[in-house]
Amino acid sequence: MPIQYVRQLTGRVRTPDANRHLGFALAFVAGAINAGGFLAVAQYTSHMTGIVSAIADDLVLREYGLVLAGLGGLLSFLTGAACSAIMINYSRGRKLHGEYALPLLLEACLLLCFGLLGARLSEIQGLFVPLTVMLLCFIMGLQNAIITKLSHGEVRTTHLTGVITDIGIELGKLIYWNRGRAADQQVSADRDRLRVLLSLTGCFFGGGVAGALGFKHVGYVSTLPLAALLVALALIPALDDLTPLFRRAPRR
Repeated sequence: MPIQYVRQLTGRVRTPDANRHLGFALAFVAGAINAGGFLAVAQYTSHMTGIVSAIADDLVLREYGLVLAGLGGLLSFLTGAACSAIMINYSRGRKLHGEYALPLLLEACLLLCFGLLGARLSEIQGLFVPLTVMLLCFIMGLQNAIITKLSHGEVRTTHLTGVITDIGIELGKLIYWNRGRAADQQVSADRDRLRVLLSLTGCFFGGGVAGALGFKHVGYVSTLPLAALLVALALIPALDDLTPLFRRAPRR
């Protein structure tokens, strides 16, 4: 990747194109983790709507063990999002170049741990669920908060409910029959936004296929290329922050 392009993708200065391109990459990663991770931990780790609904069902059915398991996943996702917000706000307050790069590097490190230690972590009980489930939920919360903050909520990558809804809205506008309406009352679709939404969906689906194939054939280590991709996206802005420190370091 060209250095300047990567710097724009995850650096402090944002553009709509940078937000979209980073969103496409992270949607692919999220799809791979969510679909592939299901084969590893037997549950989807970004679907908080489903988890909260399952908690309600299990509570009524008095399946308290499953209620606690759902809470473990929910709290892990919540903690990941909070951690991302803390890191971004800390970097923003100090005007660091790696404002969004640091959470991505943390995500890469966690995916590396999952890939290398996943089999062992699956045997360790965390907060009512195996550590593997907690780790993936934390990663999904971390990533969702990154893209939400940098795009001000316009781009989401770890779940598609809102994306599919917006696609439906734009398609409805696209096929709307404007006959008989005044010029200032014409309904028109935002074709550029529709292309972005379709691209996000395609990237998520493509990542899901890649992740499922990876977990099926090689297991936990299939997350290592995802970690490498995140490092490639985030490394340049992080190095931009470290360079002045090296220049100020005393020379012997």
